Amino acid sequence: MKMGNQSIVSEFLLLGLPIEPDQRALFYVLFLAMYLTTVLGNLLIILLIHLDSQLHTPMYFFLSNLSFSDLCFSSVTMPELLQNMRSQVPSIPYAGCLTQMYFFLFFGDLESFLLVAMAYDRYVAICFPLHYSTIMSPKLCVSLVALSWVLTTFHALLQTLLMARLCFCADNVIPHFFCDMSALLKLSCSDTQVNDLVIFFMGGLILVIPFLLIITSYARILSSILKVPSSGGIRKAFSTCGSHLSVVSLFYGTVIALYLCPSANNSTVKETVMSMMYTVVTPMLNPFIYSLRNRDMKGALGRVFCKKIFFCYYDGNT
Repeated sequence: MKMGNQSIVSEFLLLGLPIEPDQRALFYVLFLAMYLTTVLGNLLIILLIHLDSQLHTPMYFFLSNLSFSDLCFSSVTMPELLQNMRSQVPSIPYAGCLTQMYFFLFFGDLESFLLVAMAYDRYVAICFPLHYSTIMSPKLCVSLVALSWVLTTFHALLQTLLMARLCFCADNVIPHFFCDMSALLKLSCSDTQVNDLVIFFMGGLILVIPFLLIITSYARILSSILKVPSSGGIRKAFSTCGSHLSVVSLFYGTVIALYLCPSANNSTVKETVMSMMYTVVTPMLNPFIYSLRNRDMKGALGRVFCKKIFFCYYDGNT
């Protein structure tokens, strides 16, 4: 494609959320509160798992990594959104846009792989309880997390490099609150066929296969429970898996509806709201889901809090 006299884009304008001017201050406070809740909630989970020795198990090892991923995933988009809501010209440099896209893909993919690891952990714990400690060894847990980081790094870097080879001409307005990959492809004045093929192929590997693995794990768990019908066993199984299923439903439900089942009738506003669900709402709700529905986390919070009070009292009397 000939560029002619077209100017090369050095920055993009993010339209952000469709909010009326008189309501902008209210939504700014709301999103700021949601972001602070996300940061503090996920940091609390990470600290509790680190400080309480009873939580040094494979399940909570994966959970601490998931909380870190959620914390970073939300931090990729929310600070920029909050800054643009206070700015008269909500712009982002070209390099900053590609950087945001890289980390958005990285932490989004990482969450997908970590959810698979957590599903496998619950599958082994319920279907092979006597061999759980042998199968879910520290070496395997670290290897699964390390593999997740390697795969997500490769995918995010591949997509970013493919995006960097494209040319962007006159139109630099992104109808979104962050540098969404699909929105950037629509703005490009280059041939995006290679990008589209890679997105289709890698999307199946990064999103569909992990989702199918999670469904398979819980299908096997359900089959194992039904073979030995016990009210106590069923209650225990659902108590340990319920929180994980809630997170999976929130994350994959919105992502699949937005990217794998797109509709021509979807408006920009609808797509933006759906993106808010898995980029902002899900990371914020995860700490509540795991803490309010998990006795171990409640117990750890009580133990750490009581230990802190004890040391403060002891130091004050010595």
